[in-house]
Amino acid sequence: MTQQPFSRPGAIDLSGLAQQPPAAGGGAPAPGGAGGGAPAGSYAVTVTEESFQTVLQASTTAPVVLVFHSAAQAPESQTMADDVAAVVEGYDGRFLAGLVDVDASPQIAQAIAQASQMQQLPVPLMMVFLDGRPATQPIPGALSREELTTVFDQLAQQLTAQGISGRHQPQGAAPADGEDEPELDPRYAPAQDALAAGDIDAAVAEYQKLVDGNPADGEAAAGLAMAKVLQRTQGVDLTRAREAAASAPDDIDAQVMVADLDMVGGHVEDAFVRLIDLVKRTTDDDRNRVREHLLGLFAAVGNEDERVIKGRQSLASALF
Repeated sequence: MTQQPFSRPGAIDLSGLAQQPPAAGGGAPAPGGAGGGAPAGSYAVTVTEESFQTVLQASTTAPVVLVFHSAAQAPESQTMADDVAAVVEGYDGRFLAGLVDVDASPQIAQAIAQASQMQQLPVPLMMVFLDGRPATQPIPGALSREELTTVFDQLAQQLTAQGISGRHQPQGAAPADGEDEPELDPRYAPAQDALAAGDIDAAVAEYQKLVDGNPADGEAAAGLAMAKVLQRTQGVDLTRAREAAASAPDDIDAQVMVADLDMVGGHVEDAFVRLIDLVKRTTDDDRNRVREHLLGLFAAVGNEDERVIKGRQSLASALF
Protein backbone atom coordinates (compact mmCIF):
# COMPACT_ATOMS: atom_id res chain seq x y z
CA MET A 1 0.00 0.00 0.00
CA THR A 2 1.55 3.27 -1.12
CA GLN A 3 0.79 6.42 0.81
CA GLN A 4 0.95 9.94 -0.54
CA PRO A 5 3.82 12.00 0.90
CA PHE A 6 3.21 14.45 3.70
CA SER A 7 2.30 17.88 2.41
CA ARG A 8 2.10 21.26 4.03
CA PRO A 9 -0.34 22.86 4.44
CA GLY A 10 -2.59 19.96 3.32
CA ALA A 11 -5.65 19.67 1.15
CA ILE A 12 -8.50 20.30 3.62
CA ASP A 13 -8.91 23.37 5.80
CA LEU A 14 -10.28 22.46 9.22
CA SER A 15 -9.13 25.64 10.90
CA GLY A 16 -12.69 26.61 11.79
CA LEU A 17 -13.25 23.41 13.70
CA ALA A 18 -9.83 23.60 15.32
CA GLN A 19 -10.53 27.08 16.64
CA GLN A 20 -13.79 26.19 18.38
CA PRO A 21 -13.32 26.83 22.10
CA PRO A 22 -13.34 23.66 24.19
CA ALA A 23 -16.16 23.08 26.63
CA ALA A 24 -15.55 23.66 30.30
CA GLY A 25 -13.21 21.05 31.69
CA GLY A 26 -12.07 19.98 28.22
CA GLY A 27 -8.33 20.19 28.69
CA ALA A 28 -5.97 17.36 27.92
CA PRO A 29 -6.97 14.48 25.67
CA ALA A 30 -8.80 11.73 27.46
CA PRO A 31 -6.90 8.44 27.65
CA GLY A 32 -8.60 5.25 26.68
CA GLY A 33 -9.20 2.78 23.89
CA ALA A 34 -11.92 2.68 21.26
CA GLY A 35 -14.44 1.81 23.90
CA GLY A 36 -13.34 4.71 26.11
CA GLY A 37 -12.46 2.39 28.97
CA ALA A 38 -9.11 0.65 29.41
CA PRO A 39 -6.04 2.67 28.46
CA ALA A 40 -5.04 2.17 24.84
CA GLY A 41 -1.34 2.81 25.43
CA SER A 42 1.18 5.59 25.80
CA TYR A 43 0.45 7.14 22.40
CA ALA A 44 -3.32 6.80 21.98
CA VAL A 45 -6.19 8.94 23.25
CA THR A 46 -9.96 8.92 23.00
CA VAL A 47 -11.03 12.11 21.19
CA THR A 48 -14.20 13.91 22.27
CA GLU A 49 -15.77 17.11 21.02
CA GLU A 50 -14.29 18.84 24.08
CA SER A 51 -10.76 17.50 23.58
CA PHE A 52 -10.62 17.68 19.79
CA GLN A 53 -8.88 21.07 19.72
CA THR A 54 -6.18 19.88 22.11
CA VAL A 55 -5.55 16.69 20.12
CA LEU A 56 -5.36 18.62 16.87
CA GLN A 57 -2.92 21.07 18.45
CA ALA A 58 -0.65 18.13 19.27
CA SER A 59 -0.10 17.63 15.54
CA THR A 60 2.18 20.69 15.56
CA THR A 61 4.69 18.48 17.40
CA ALA A 62 4.32 15.29 15.35
CA PRO A 63 1.58 13.66 13.25
CA VAL A 64 -1.77 12.81 14.82
CA VAL A 65 -3.66 9.93 13.22
CA LEU A 66 -7.42 10.18 13.74
CA VAL A 67 -9.32 6.90 13.49
CA PHE A 68 -13.09 7.21 13.10
CA HIS A 69 -15.05 4.20 14.32
CA SER A 70 -18.62 3.25 15.16
CA ALA A 71 -20.02 0.17 16.87
CA ALA A 72 -23.42 0.80 15.28
CA GLN A 73 -22.28 1.42 11.71
CA ALA A 74 -19.27 -0.90 11.46
CA PRO A 75 -18.37 -3.17 14.40
CA GLU A 76 -15.07 -4.09 12.71
CA SER A 77 -14.04 -0.44 12.92
CA GLN A 78 -13.55 -0.75 16.67
CA THR A 79 -11.08 -3.58 16.14
CA MET A 80 -9.18 -1.40 13.70
CA ALA A 81 -9.14 1.51 16.16
CA ASP A 82 -7.66 -0.76 18.82
CA ASP A 83 -5.12 -2.11 16.30
CA VAL A 84 -4.01 1.42 15.39
CA ALA A 85 -3.57 2.22 19.08
CA ALA A 86 -1.41 -0.91 19.44
CA VAL A 87 0.65 -0.33 16.29
CA VAL A 88 1.63 3.28 17.11
CA GLU A 89 3.21 2.07 20.34
CA GLY A 90 6.13 0.74 18.27
CA TYR A 91 7.10 4.17 16.95
CA ASP A 92 8.23 5.85 20.18
CA GLY A 93 5.99 8.89 19.87
CA ARG A 94 6.34 9.60 16.17
CA PHE A 95 2.54 9.31 15.98
CA LEU A 96 -0.36 9.95 18.33
CA ALA A 97 -3.50 7.92 17.64
CA GLY A 98 -6.72 9.82 18.24
CA LEU A 99 -9.71 7.46 18.44
CA VAL A 100 -12.99 9.13 17.48
CA ASP A 101 -16.27 7.35 18.23
CA VAL A 102 -18.57 9.02 15.69
CA ASP A 103 -21.65 7.89 17.62
CA ALA A 104 -20.44 9.67 20.75
CA SER A 105 -18.97 12.68 18.90
CA PRO A 106 -21.18 13.30 15.87
CA GLN A 107 -20.16 16.97 15.51
CA ILE A 108 -16.56 15.98 14.80
CA ALA A 109 -17.70 13.51 12.13
CA GLN A 110 -20.02 16.08 10.57
CA ALA A 111 -17.34 18.76 10.47
CA ILE A 112 -14.76 16.41 8.93
CA ALA A 113 -17.26 15.16 6.35
CA GLN A 114 -18.23 18.69 5.39
CA ALA A 115 -14.61 19.84 5.12
CA SER A 116 -13.78 16.75 3.06
CA GLN A 117 -16.79 17.33 0.81
CA MET A 118 -18.39 14.03 1.81
CA GLN A 119 -22.11 13.55 2.38
CA GLN A 120 -21.36 11.25 5.30
CA LEU A 121 -18.10 10.20 6.90
CA PRO A 122 -17.37 6.53 6.14
CA VAL A 123 -16.17 4.31 8.97
CA PRO A 124 -13.63 3.10 9.56
CA LEU A 125 -11.55 5.99 8.27
CA MET A 126 -8.02 7.18 9.08
CA MET A 127 -6.78 10.72 8.59
CA VAL A 128 -3.23 11.92 9.25
CA PHE A 129 -2.85 15.47 10.56
CA LEU A 130 0.31 17.57 10.72
CA ASP A 131 0.43 21.19 11.85
CA GLY A 132 -3.33 21.05 12.50
CA ARG A 133 -4.31 20.07 8.96
CA PRO A 134 -4.60 16.87 6.92
CA ALA A 135 -1.19 15.80 5.61
CA THR A 136 -2.26 12.89 3.37
CA GLN A 137 -5.39 11.77 1.62
CA PRO A 138 -7.96 10.06 3.92
CA ILE A 139 -7.46 6.30 4.23
CA PRO A 140 -10.88 4.57 4.17
CA GLY A 141 -11.83 1.00 4.95
CA ALA A 142 -10.83 -1.63 7.48
CA LEU A 143 -7.12 -2.51 7.47
CA SER A 144 -5.50 -5.52 9.10
CA ARG A 145 -2.78 -5.00 11.69
CA GLU A 146 -0.17 -6.06 9.11
CA GLU A 147 -1.50 -3.50 6.62
CA LEU A 148 -1.49 -0.83 9.32
CA THR A 149 2.14 -1.60 10.12
CA THR A 150 3.01 -1.15 6.45
CA VAL A 151 1.17 2.18 6.35
CA PHE A 152 2.92 3.50 9.45
CA ASP A 153 6.32 2.28 8.23
CA GLN A 154 5.82 4.27 5.04
CA LEU A 155 4.64 7.34 6.92
CA ALA A 156 7.65 7.11 9.27
CA GLN A 157 9.98 6.93 6.27
CA GLN A 158 8.39 10.06 4.83
CA LEU A 159 8.77 11.86 8.16
CA THR A 160 12.47 11.06 8.33
CA ALA A 161 13.08 11.91 4.68
CA GLN A 162 11.45 15.32 5.16
CA GLY A 163 13.39 16.09 8.31
CA ILE A 164 10.31 15.95 10.55
CA SER A 165 11.76 14.69 13.81
CA GLY A 166 9.25 15.73 16.48
CA ARG A 167 7.84 13.15 18.88
CA HIS A 168 4.84 13.10 21.18
CA GLN A 169 5.35 12.64 24.89
CA PRO A 170 3.77 9.51 26.38
CA GLN A 171 0.28 10.32 27.58
CA GLY A 172 0.36 11.32 31.23
CA ALA A 173 3.99 12.46 31.02
CA ALA A 174 4.67 16.16 31.53
CA PRO A 175 7.88 18.09 30.86
CA ALA A 176 9.88 19.08 33.88
CA ASP A 177 9.40 22.60 35.19
CA GLY A 178 11.42 25.06 33.17
CA GLU A 179 12.36 22.45 30.60
CA ASP A 180 12.49 23.89 27.10
CA GLU A 181 13.05 22.34 23.71
CA PRO A 182 16.77 22.46 22.87
CA GLU A 183 17.67 24.95 20.16
CA LEU A 184 19.15 23.62 16.95
CA ASP A 185 22.90 24.23 16.69
CA PRO A 186 23.35 26.46 13.62
CA ARG A 187 26.20 24.23 12.43
CA TYR A 188 23.66 21.53 11.64
CA ALA A 189 21.14 23.84 9.96
CA PRO A 190 22.34 23.27 6.35
CA ALA A 191 22.03 19.50 6.74
CA GLN A 192 18.64 19.78 8.45
CA ASP A 193 17.41 22.17 5.75
CA ALA A 194 18.54 19.72 3.08
CA LEU A 195 16.64 16.90 4.78
CA ALA A 196 13.54 19.07 5.05
CA ALA A 197 13.81 19.79 1.32
CA GLY A 198 14.14 16.08 0.55
CA ASP A 199 17.71 16.50 -0.77
CA ILE A 200 19.34 13.52 0.95
CA ASP A 201 22.56 13.72 -1.06
CA ALA A 202 23.07 17.32 0.03
CA ALA A 203 22.39 16.36 3.65
CA VAL A 204 25.04 13.62 3.45
CA ALA A 205 27.51 16.12 2.00
CA GLU A 206 26.80 18.70 4.74
CA TYR A 207 27.17 16.17 7.55
CA GLN A 208 30.34 14.83 5.94
CA LYS A 209 31.86 18.33 6.03
CA LEU A 210 31.14 18.54 9.76
CA VAL A 211 32.64 15.12 10.46
CA ASP A 212 35.71 15.89 8.35
CA GLY A 213 36.17 19.15 10.26
CA ASN A 214 35.70 17.53 13.67
CA PRO A 215 35.75 13.71 13.81
CA ALA A 216 34.84 13.91 17.51
CA ASP A 217 31.48 15.58 16.77
CA GLY A 218 29.19 12.72 17.78
CA GLU A 219 26.00 14.49 16.73
CA ALA A 220 27.35 15.14 13.24
CA ALA A 221 28.55 11.53 13.00
CA ALA A 222 25.10 10.29 13.99
CA GLY A 223 23.46 12.62 11.49
CA LEU A 224 25.79 11.44 8.73
CA ALA A 225 25.11 7.79 9.53
CA MET A 226 21.34 8.31 9.47
CA ALA A 227 21.49 10.41 6.29
CA LYS A 228 23.38 7.55 4.64
CA VAL A 229 20.63 5.16 5.71
CA LEU A 230 18.12 7.47 4.02
CA GLN A 231 20.34 7.66 0.95
CA ARG A 232 20.52 3.86 0.66
CA THR A 233 16.76 3.44 1.03
CA GLN A 234 15.63 6.16 -1.37
CA GLY A 235 13.02 4.81 -3.77
CA VAL A 236 13.09 1.29 -2.29
CA ASP A 237 9.74 -0.51 -2.19
CA LEU A 238 9.24 -1.65 1.40
CA THR A 239 7.00 -4.61 0.61
CA ARG A 240 9.25 -6.00 -2.11
CA ALA A 241 12.33 -5.55 0.05
CA ARG A 242 10.75 -7.52 2.89
CA GLU A 243 9.64 -10.25 0.52
CA ALA A 244 13.16 -10.52 -0.91
CA ALA A 245 14.68 -10.78 2.57
CA ALA A 246 12.13 -13.39 3.66
CA SER A 247 12.84 -15.56 0.61
CA ALA A 248 16.64 -15.30 0.98
CA PRO A 249 17.56 -15.17 4.69
CA ASP A 250 21.30 -15.43 3.96
CA ASP A 251 21.39 -12.78 1.23
CA ILE A 252 23.42 -10.02 2.87
CA ASP A 253 22.24 -7.28 0.51
CA ALA A 254 18.59 -8.17 1.11
CA GLN A 255 18.98 -8.38 4.89
CA VAL A 256 20.90 -5.12 5.35
CA MET A 257 18.38 -3.31 3.15
CA VAL A 258 15.49 -4.39 5.38
CA ALA A 259 17.55 -3.44 8.43
CA ASP A 260 17.99 0.03 6.92
CA LEU A 261 14.25 0.26 6.19
CA ASP A 262 13.51 -0.79 9.77
CA MET A 263 15.75 2.05 10.97
CA VAL A 264 13.95 4.59 8.82
CA GLY A 265 10.61 3.24 10.00
CA GLY A 266 11.58 3.57 13.66
CA HIS A 267 12.00 -0.18 14.32
CA VAL A 268 15.51 0.20 15.67
CA GLU A 269 15.67 -2.98 17.73
CA ASP A 270 14.30 -5.05 14.85
CA ALA A 271 17.12 -3.74 12.64
CA PHE A 272 19.73 -4.64 15.25
CA VAL A 273 18.34 -8.12 15.87
CA ARG A 274 18.19 -8.88 12.14
CA LEU A 275 21.85 -8.03 11.61
CA ILE A 276 23.06 -9.69 14.81
CA ASP A 277 21.33 -12.90 13.71
CA LEU A 278 23.03 -12.51 10.32
CA VAL A 279 26.41 -12.11 12.03
CA LYS A 280 25.81 -15.47 13.70
CA ARG A 281 25.18 -17.11 10.32
CA THR A 282 28.13 -15.62 8.42
CA THR A 283 31.92 -15.95 8.50
CA ASP A 284 35.07 -14.12 7.47
CA ASP A 285 34.57 -11.21 5.05
CA ASP A 286 30.78 -11.60 5.00
CA ARG A 287 30.63 -11.45 8.77
CA ASN A 288 32.87 -8.40 8.89
CA ARG A 289 30.71 -6.66 6.27
CA VAL A 290 27.57 -7.23 8.33
CA ARG A 291 29.33 -6.15 11.52
CA GLU A 292 30.52 -2.90 9.92
CA HIS A 293 27.03 -2.16 8.66
CA LEU A 294 25.59 -2.76 12.11
CA LEU A 295 28.18 -0.44 13.67
CA GLY A 296 27.01 2.23 11.24
CA LEU A 297 23.45 1.78 12.47
CA PHE A 298 24.67 2.00 16.06
CA ALA A 299 26.30 5.32 15.17
CA ALA A 300 23.05 6.58 13.64
CA VAL A 301 21.19 5.97 16.90
CA GLY A 302 23.94 7.09 19.28
CA ASN A 303 26.26 5.22 21.60
CA GLU A 304 24.44 6.33 24.76
CA ASP A 305 21.10 4.89 23.64
CA GLU A 306 20.05 1.87 25.69
CA ARG A 307 19.14 -0.03 22.53
CA VAL A 308 22.66 0.48 21.20
CA ILE A 309 24.22 -0.61 24.49
CA LYS A 310 22.12 -3.77 24.44
CA GLY A 311 22.88 -4.27 20.74
CA ARG A 312 26.63 -4.02 21.33
CA GLN A 313 26.40 -6.63 24.07
CA SER A 314 24.48 -8.96 21.77
CA LEU A 315 26.96 -8.35 18.94
CA ALA A 316 29.88 -9.21 21.23
CA SER A 317 28.15 -12.46 22.20
CA ALA A 318 27.53 -13.28 18.55
CA LEU A 319 31.17 -12.66 17.61
CA PHE A 320 32.78 -14.42 20.54
